[in-house]
Amino acid sequence: MKFWASTAFMHSDELIDLSRLLDEAGYHGVTVSDHVCYPRELKSPYPYSPHEDGRPIWEPEVSWPDTWVMIGAMIGATKNLHFSNSVYIAGNRPLLVVAKQVGTAAVLSRNRVEFGVGAGWMREEFDLNGQDWDNRGKRLNEMIRALRELLKPGWVEWHGDYYDIPSMMLGPAPTAPVPIYCGGHSDAALKRAARDCDGWIGNAYPWDQAVHYIGKLKGYLRDFGRENDPFEIIIGFYAQPSLDLYRRAADELGVTGTLCKPWAGIQSAPGQSAEIYRDSINRFADEIVSPLR
Repeated sequence: MKFWASTAFMHSDELIDLSRLLDEAGYHGVTVSDHVCYPRELKSPYPYSPHEDGRPIWEPEVSWPDTWVMIGAMIGATKNLHFSNSVYIAGNRPLLVVAKQVGTAAVLSRNRVEFGVGAGWMREEFDLNGQDWDNRGKRLNEMIRALRELLKPGWVEWHGDYYDIPSMMLGPAPTAPVPIYCGGHSDAALKRAARDCDGWIGNAYPWDQAVHYIGKLKGYLRDFGRENDPFEIIIGFYAQPSLDLYRRAADELGVTGTLCKPWAGIQSAPGQSAEIYRDSINRFADEIVSPLR
């Protein structure tokens, strides 16, 4: 089982030191979430909202650091920790920009980057970035395939329905393929993961919901003839962490990685040292991560 520490909703200035603590304790990786802004006039409903009006579960003031700046900084602070997005709204950016960001991070980390993508839910961000909202899913499907070509060494090109890239050099190029995971649990997202990706990053779920979504995912993998391919399944659980929980998730559901927050319940403030998390990180590593590594 691979343990990915989720940094969503945390303060940006504590994440570099947090990554050092996770690296020293032997966690597999850390995930960084993506938003450009929180518009004052936000009409798009958040798909995971428990509220009737569909508003997000975080306040407008919550920090959302640029994913690739933050990953780059954490790369320099660590030796073994892997990095992914949960998830990056790739279709909200130009294709070549995304390829350059991912390729550079993969090279600097010596292949410790695993790219998590999603179609996105906030129309306002797409409009502000000048990206087409209505075809974002189809563009993302093509973008995933294009990125596999554009992240290769040497001369690269892509010619598709939405992107037309002439032959060019686009280094630095990773020395190994960057795994691409799809986030989201809509039918479209699960199909995208099963058809085009190396894995799926879900949300955190109660056990029965995890069974439901993973069952659908495996059905799509069979439909696309990929049921025997190597494939990552990364989700969190709304349950008390335990060895039995994660062993059951691996054995019964085929979960290969889990999203975790060992410091859940600890209150932090901007400018506060990440040292307040050390004991929780190390205790979780000793009791859960190490026995299941």
